[in-house]
Amino acid sequence: MGKKESIEDTAKVLGKFYDGIEFRGYKQETVEILAKYSGVPVWNGLTDAYHPTQILADLLTVTEYVDKSFDKIKFVYVGDARNNMGNSLMIGCAKLGINFVSLAPKELWPNKELLEEMREVAEKSKGSITLTENIDDVKGADVIYTDVWVSMGEEDQYEERIKLLKDYQVNMKMIEKTQNEDVIFFHCLPSFHDLNTKVAKEIYEKFGLKEMEVTDEVFRSKYSKVFDEAENRMHTIKAVMVATLVDVDMSVGHQK
Repeated sequence: MGKKESIEDTAKVLGKFYDGIEFRGYKQETVEILAKYSGVPVWNGLTDAYHPTQILADLLTVTEYVDKSFDKIKFVYVGDARNNMGNSLMIGCAKLGINFVSLAPKELWPNKELLEEMREVAEKSKGSITLTENIDDVKGADVIYTDVWVSMGEEDQYEERIKLLKDYQVNMKMIEKTQNEDVIFFHCLPSFHDLNTKVAKEIYEKFGLKEMEVTDEVFRSKYSKVFDEAENRMHTIKAVMVATLVDVDMSVGHQK
């Protein structure tokens, strides 16, 4: 989009074809233009800034496995805290009053403007937002969440990210540091927890790492709820569609 036809024009065409559009791509600006000009609901399935539909699945999974009110939950995100997952988890937790912790090197902390905005939201919802570099701060966590160290479109930055994040790998030692036998582990997937993918093998050959953001031991452990998250993507996205789609007269194909 945008090469031979403007995104605005494409949005208007797609709006004539479809009753809703889910965008999964790079620029946040693109999904905003689609939403402005298409005339139909547009859902952000992922951009380089945010991943809101994933957060809905994550929070649904929290309600399934953490038997606490939101204001009593400690949710720790480990890794690149300024990527789309770090941003959206902070937003979602702030809105629900969950105590959110970004555990990352300072170089990868979230944008200051977004942080200040979400701290104001968290104050109203009785939640909290904490930024830390100290791995011991996972103590008391109910949820440990991580994501790949290099987001899509940044594949040339593996060496830099490995140097920054190698000490932030989610392993069994980190799980034990929570001192919570009921802690659960989340990952939005895909995950580099073994050598069973082409990319993982390339990383191993170049950097000697058999596991990256999470160890295979944790990924396959009783703490891991990653595939429940994956299932809940289906349920929560259907719920978003039900909540946002306008009625359609299927007999004539026109929106009411």
